[in-house]
Amino acid sequence: QVQLVESGGGLVQAGGSLRLSCAASGRTANSYAMGWFRQAPGKEREFVAAISRSGGRLYYTDSVKGRFTVSRDSAKNTVYLSLNSLKPEDTAVYYCAAKLASSDITYSSQARYDYWGQGTQVTVSS
Repeated sequence: QVQLVESGGGLVQAGGSLRLSCAASGRTANSYAMGWFRQAPGKEREFVAAISRSGGRLYYTDSVKGRFTVSRDSAKNTVYLSLNSLKPEDTAVYYCAAKLASSDITYSSQARYDYWGQGTQVTVSS
């Protein structure tokens, strides 16, 4: 069992930056591949970024490449999503998710993930 708690969301102007954190509980938290997803008002939840359990493999959706960076600190059992050059269309609730992984790969499908956090709101004003 893994519990995930996101933090770091807030209100920011377009062009600004935020760093989201996802703290994972459990001694085996580092056996999990992690992902970030977001859900904008009136839209379905979508994939944003993923990181393998070692942190060596990263994957991003096209719309955030070059602006967002996913990373993890294994010692702290925490995964981060740095959001730069934010746009109003990035406004959404951001969720982190964990998947017990036997291989060091990334996952972009929501259905593959086992655990989810409660989400943190990111609002970008124009």
